Amino acid sequence: MTAFPPRFFVTPEQIDAQVAAFYAAVRQHPQLGPLFARHVTDWPAHEEKISRFWRNAILREGVYDGSPMLAHRQAGDVTPDHFPVWLDLFDTTLAHTLPPEAAAAWSAMAHRIGRALSMGVTEARRPEGSVPRF
Repeated sequence: MTAFPPRFFVTPEQIDAQVAAFYAAVRQHPQLGPLFARHVTDWPAHEEKISRFWRNAILREGVYDGSPMLAHRQAGDVTPDHFPVWLDLFDTTLAHTLPPEAAAAWSAMAHRIGRALSMGVTEARRPEGSVPRF
């Protein structure tokens, strides 16, 4: 079986550094910090899980088997308005942790994922039988 090539070049160590720097910023953020604190009780375990998510998405390592959509929909207090804030902070962190080309590629991927998660959260909040609004 032939492995797929990475979507763009970053190392596992760069992924871990981005995730750690991002969540350090999240914990200090006035809007995101309290939101995440309601759901994350073990930060090292959460960061390891999210690093596996990104290694799977970018490097195609096959080391993540969670469901981000389900997690965000089930949280109950995550709203579509949180995603632009999350992405802005993520982009700011990328700019400090990666070379510009890798940061831009990862940002584009994060924005696609963020749009999908936002739509999923919106759909989960839609009253049954109503017309979807995206």
